Amino acid sequence: MSASAVQHVTSRDNALMKDLRRLSQDSTAYRRQQRVWLEGDHLCRAAAQRGVKAAIAVFAESAFDPQWESAAERLVVVPDAIFAGLSALDSPAKMAFVLDMPSPAQMRAGVATVLLDGVQDAGNVGSILRCAAAFGFAQVVAMKGTAALWSPKVLRAGMGAHFALSLLEGFDAGALSTLGVPLLATSSHEGELLHEARLPWPCAWVFGHEGRGVSRAVAERATGCVRIAQPGGEESLNVAAAAAICLHASAAKAIPK
Repeated sequence: MSASAVQHVTSRDNALMKDLRRLSQDSTAYRRQQRVWLEGDHLCRAAAQRGVKAAIAVFAESAFDPQWESAAERLVVVPDAIFAGLSALDSPAKMAFVLDMPSPAQMRAGVATVLLDGVQDAGNVGSILRCAAAFGFAQVVAMKGTAALWSPKVLRAGMGAHFALSLLEGFDAGALSTLGVPLLATSSHEGELLHEARLPWPCAWVFGHEGRGVSRAVAERATGCVRIAQPGGEESLNVAAAAAICLHASAAKAIPK
């Protein structure tokens, strides 16, 4: 890409800038635009390392680096003040990718899966995606009512895990029959203790809403219910912390001795 192929935009009222502000600051704009805003060097590198080529790479003038020329179809450079207006971060990262949304994934049977049943906090969702990728759960299914998986906040919390996973959104309990693996529900107060349970592999773990937990419709389809021992006496764990413990337990028992 030659220097002449780099587009310089100097007006915040440019049509592209308006689209990018919506994309970066509205958690569901990606569904309308079918594009994703990925802000920051770490996330952009995570996408590039997985072979994802950006539709657009956007840079603040002070951060433009020609090394990124091969990572995007189009490069756009804007004044730092305009980039700050695009960003939803307190400290703008000064570079971002705009990615075309991947083709909708199909639910895969027989695959280690994480189900998110109304988990609403974006930080929790992103953290669970990181755990899923780390512990060999290749598929994440978000039930209706779960935070938008490709929203900027979830992407930041996921730290690149999105690009290692098959992600599906907007399902209801009726779709779970196609998973083809045992479904393990989690609870803060009932079920078999995790450290005593015989955990199947592959399986699907379901993590529920931060307040009410796993919904009745999903719990009724579970083949087992598991709780984590809490000898310290706390009422419950944060859902992302609980997910990390459960997914690690599964992965550890799945590794051949």
